[in-house]
This record gives sequence, C-alpha cells and structure tokens, in this order.
Amino acid sequence: MTTSAKWHNPLRDARDKRMPRIAGPSALVIFGVTGDLSRKKLMPAIYDLANRGLLPPGFGLVGFARRDWADQDFMKVVHDAVKEHARTPFNEAVWQQLAEGIRFVQGTFDDDASFDNLASCLAALDAERGTGGNHAFYLSIPPGAFPTVVNQLKRAGLAQSQADQWRRVVIEKPFGHDLKSAKELNRTVNEVFPEESVFRIDHYLGKETVQNILALRFANQLYEPIWNSNYVDHVQITMAEDIGLGGRAGYYDGIGATRDVIQNHLLQLLALIAMEEPVSFKPSDLRAEKVKILSATRPAEPFEETTARGQYTGGWQGGQKVLGLLEEGGFSPESKTETFGAITCEVNTRRWAGVPFYLRTGKRLGRRVTEVAVVFKRAPHLPFDDTATEELGQNALVVRVQPDEGVTIRFGSKVPGNTMEVRDVTMDFGYGHSFTESSPEAYERLLLDVLLGEPSLFPKNDEVELSWEILDPILDFWARKDEPALEKYKAGTWGPPSADAMTARTGRHWRRP
Repeated sequence: MTTSAKWHNPLRDARDKRMPRIAGPSALVIFGVTGDLSRKKLMPAIYDLANRGLLPPGFGLVGFARRDWADQDFMKVVHDAVKEHARTPFNEAVWQQLAEGIRFVQGTFDDDASFDNLASCLAALDAERGTGGNHAFYLSIPPGAFPTVVNQLKRAGLAQSQADQWRRVVIEKPFGHDLKSAKELNRTVNEVFPEESVFRIDHYLGKETVQNILALRFANQLYEPIWNSNYVDHVQITMAEDIGLGGRAGYYDGIGATRDVIQNHLLQLLALIAMEEPVSFKPSDLRAEKVKILSATRPAEPFEETTARGQYTGGWQGGQKVLGLLEEGGFSPESKTETFGAITCEVNTRRWAGVPFYLRTGKRLGRRVTEVAVVFKRAPHLPFDDTATEELGQNALVVRVQPDEGVTIRFGSKVPGNTMEVRDVTMDFGYGHSFTESSPEAYERLLLDVLLGEPSLFPKNDEVELSWEILDPILDFWARKDEPALEKYKAGTWGPPSADAMTARTGRHWRRP
C-alpha cells in the first residue's frame, strides 16, 4: 500500500458530508459524440462537474466519430455546447483546464486502425495528463453497433482492467427491444466487460427527486405504517411529454412509447416505490430489493381491459397548431407505433397484494410532467353527513419528478364557515423553495458515479431482463390481437378514451397532473 493511500486528513471529520467525493484520474471516451445527447447533455454535464470541482486535474475527454476533425475542431464543438447548455456559469479558467485534456479520434466502428489510434491517444493522455490508465467508454450509439465497438475495444487492449487501472463501459438505452434481444445484448457486452464494469444509463435514476423517494420512505417513520395494501388504494406513475416526434422517426418508429419509457423509467420508479427497506444503501443491497419487486410484478389481465395505447393527431398545443404523428414525416401512413401507452401491473407481495399500479406515458399530452402518485383509500366518513364530504377526494402523496421537483400531500380540511364542509387541500414541498443550492442535472450525477465506480443507480442485467419479462406479454398481445385498438387522440389532450376506460372499469380515474 502506498503512503498516500494510508494518509488521512486530520482536519476532516468523517461525519461531515459537505465535502463531496471527487473522481480520480481518468479519461472518458464518447462514441456517438456528434449526436444531440452528447451536445446537449454529456458535454455540459462534464463541464458542470469540472466547474463544481468534482473532476481531477488529470482528466481527459475523447470524442470518437467519422468527422474529419482535429482536436481544435472538437474542442470548439464542446465549447459551444457548454456555452449553450451548461447549468453552471461559464468560467474561462475552468474551461482552459478542461480543454487541455480534450482530444478527438476520427474513425469508424469497423476499422481496426481507428481503434489502434484511440489506444495511442489514451496512452498519450495517460502520459501527458496523468489519467492513470482509467478509461470509461460511453456508447451513445445504436444497440446494433454495440457488438462491433466492444469487440474492437477488446482487440485494441482497451477493455481489460488491471490491478491498479479500471475500464468501464456505459450503455445508453434502449436495452434491447424485447427479452430475447436484451439477453443477447447483455451476453455480448459481458463477453468483453464483466458485469461490475457495465453501467446502463437510465437518466431518470439520476434525478434528485427519484433518489428522494428512498429518503422519503426510509428516513421518515411517518409513511411506513400506511405504505401497504391496508391503506393504499392504487398507485399512478405518469411520464407525460408535450413535444412530438419531429425528426426522430428513424429511432422511434417500431419502438413506441411503451418500449421507450415504461420498460426502463417507469418500472424502475415502480420498484423504488414498492421495494422493501434494504439492509444498507450499498449497491448490492439496493439492487437486491429492486430485483425482488420486479420478480414479483406481473402485468394485470385481460390485456384488452388493463392496457391502452394511442397515437396523436394534429391539434392545438400551447397556443400553436401542431401536426399529427403521421403528418410529421418519416412514418408510414399505416404505422402502428404507439405514442401513448398505459398498462396495469400487480405486485404479488404481502405488502401490495390487490393494489393496482397504473403506468402511463405519452407524447403531445397536456403538459410536460413526471410524477408518482400514491393514492389512499377513502375514509368511511362515519361522523359526517354525505353533503359534508361530497367535494372530498382521496388522500394522495405525489412525488413530482419534473419539472417542478418536490412532494405534495393532498388531504381533507374543513372549509371556514358555519357549516361542516370538508374539501381537498394540499401541502407542498418544493426543492427550489427549501434548498439554497440547485439540483444537479441527472447526467452530472450519473457520469460522476461512473468515474467513481458507484453502480447504485444503474440497472443490472437481471433488472433489465425482468422488466422485459413484465412487458413482453403485453407487446406480444398487441402485435397478435391488434387490441386494444390504436386509438387516435388530439395533441394537447391526456390520451385516448381507452385509457380513461381502463381505470374507470375499477371505479378509479387518472389524476390530472
């Protein structure tokens, strides 16, 4: 053990959480560096980490693409992306230090020489910038290219970790398009990178409010006694977007809303809401509890009554006239790709038996919002006349993931006056009002965790495969039966009528976020 490894700062108290962990010497290689994700999210997140002092002086950023760029050309691309999209103010000194470690490698995925050049570039960074042979590879590329890239990394000697050097691969979704393809993808990646070196990015798990679900549940005694089927009537998990799909037909057609969002984002949120308390928040313990819940989760049947899907048509949204999906270009007039999907799940555990979990997502809906609503059973209202509680709904605890991050509790309160009238009121907690510091972007947290080797917020093989096991029967039914019908819904509304009918069959209704 080296002297530096033994040394401890005598002025720092281990209980002091104000000092964040800083990544060690390392280099991040981005494949697909010319795409929107890299320009709008990854590059700004890297700069923001540097601006917050969370990246070491020995850090390198390498872009890999077919463009005929020199290092300076790529540096300008990163600079422009940072200036336009970074969360923190631009600091010239921070930029200059970061820019010294920026490199670009031109090449294609099937070209051996390109990956040999990449290996030489990383070796030079190790020598010049002190990146220590620690390399992370971010695959922001189509899943079909994964086998080629990971095998090229293996051939070039870039995939094998050493005793004092780590190698990690970051995979951007989608993680396959069904269970079979997900297993094949996992097998391909794990032939080169061991599972502990694979980080599957689900940016929702990096959001502050998603992590706050764990704090809300397990740091407070208030909710645990009622967090079960004795008190909870149902749970609604909604991810609504107000944008359409212009320009994304190549990616989206044939995938649809259900594969794109429910399989990863919403089922992960379900797992966090329904899981039991972990022994600790070590990655292995946290993942073990999520796997138990996903193993116990099944899609409710019959699917023609417990699922809904739709496709948006033209209409008015935000005061503007917008096109329908089939008018945006790139989609076949006969396209059966759903832009709205809703499913019902059952969690077969003692805690959640009989409680339906409703999951929905869609494009061109009423507003952009992601929330989890735990809706409680109605009180018997025994001391009250019927008229006293006619305007009283059900109690609910709502976790708002975006855009207005926080928690709302809805409960009944007496209306001021001479009569006994009870009406719904809310108590709000908002991150923006309660804390003086702004929440980091999800990609900031996740990229830092990759460099630190903290896998808590990244789904493992079994989580991905269990999610597909839940979803595959529904997708197979839709493909085979062509039911429920792919209903049209107008842009700016909250989905097709079949979604309302889906909850109405059990006497429930969707929340209006």
